[in-house]
Amino acid sequence: MSTFALICPVCKSPLQQQEQRLGCEHNHSFDRARQGYWNLLLPQRKRSKEPGDSADMVQARQRFLQAGHYAPLAQAIIDLLQPYVQTTQAGNLLDLGCGEGWYTDQLQRQLKLNVAGLDISKPAVRTASRRNPDILWLVATGADIPLADESVDMASLIFGRLLPEPTARVLKPGGLMLVVYPGPEHLRALRGLIYEQVRDSSGFSPEQALAQQFEPVALERLAFEFRLDNAEAVQDLLAMTPHGQRLNSAARERIAACSALTEQADFRLSLLRKR
Repeated sequence: MSTFALICPVCKSPLQQQEQRLGCEHNHSFDRARQGYWNLLLPQRKRSKEPGDSADMVQARQRFLQAGHYAPLAQAIIDLLQPYVQTTQAGNLLDLGCGEGWYTDQLQRQLKLNVAGLDISKPAVRTASRRNPDILWLVATGADIPLADESVDMASLIFGRLLPEPTARVLKPGGLMLVVYPGPEHLRALRGLIYEQVRDSSGFSPEQALAQQFEPVALERLAFEFRLDNAEAVQDLLAMTPHGQRLNSAARERIAACSALTEQADFRLSLLRKR
């Protein structure tokens, strides 16, 4: 279970591992899944029968990321965090909204930390657990993280939902949080196929949303072009975004007819420290 202090999602008591089972002092227990992950998501915390990304969405993201289209982003994340890992002597990192684990895997292998990946999607975590058995994989909600207070050195949130209070609770004082989010130019070509009028992406600012609990440390911009050479790759990119849920029939036809796309990636990497 590495260095992570898991707590019971029912009563918040510490969880102890005995072989393939976690248990607390109040006799709440959780069995390890055959694939190696722990499911600590309580039924009452679900807003739907199968929350989070579906199996099809997970497979689309896996194909897209494995093709290397976002490799420059993964490297930029590692390059930004590496000096802080060394100077703060961080021992563990929690990747929130880890999805199928592509970034989580690289964080663990390159930063040499104890890493946990957490996502509400069981298909995503099931896929992730096959990728790297040295990572603690958790099906859970970021709104109720099953880790003890002030037990995490670093946290990452790559295109996930920002939940300031739960994240601040599990981070140690002075702990670091990395938030990766799209900039205004991100996926402008794809959006041009979907919308008649393409606007800049929303002016989301995690620095403002996290201002009560965190202070800014660094903010970097990363922009690059990538090429999708076939229709499946275009569809995979669409499946990774919220835009796919907003297609009218005309947009659906335009994307179906698109067999290649030169696209713009535009990311912001915001590093913050818990106050």
